[in-house]
Order: sequence, then structure tokens, then C-alpha cells
Amino acid sequence: MSPGSVTEILHFFIAEYTDNMKVGNGGGLEEEGEHIEIMEIQFQDALDMIEKGDIKDGKTIMLLQYIRLHHLL
Repeated sequence: MSPGSVTEILHFFIAEYTDNMKVGNGGGLEEEGEHIEIMEIQFQDALDMIEKGDIKDGKTIMLLQYIRLHHLL
């Protein structure tokens, strides 16, 4: 993301779910060339991945920090 040259607006959604709500192992629209892989990892492991540089995406980091700051987990 580059705030100086990008005008996109992002919306993050946070919700609880249970395993019985899952309808598949991934998703996406084939005609759009999408392939969505679901990864479930422990929250602290995700924070550690930021420290190690395994998670570099700004949007993901912002969402994880939001969860941490608001004590959602």
C-alpha cells in the first residue's frame, strides 16, 4: 500500500465462527482465477510471524494489531 498514490479503501471484518459453519476447505470464483486457501494459526504465532518477517503485508499486520489492541482474543 502506498498512501501517496493509492486511493483504495479497505474494510476489515471480524467475526466469530465455529467449525460446523465451514462449507468448504477454501474458495474463490474459478472464472475469476481465484484460489483462496484457508490457514488457521494461533494468534500469538501470527504475531511472532510479523516479528520474524514471515508476515509482511501491511493489511494483515494492521488487522492483527487491531485484534491485539482491542483484546479480541
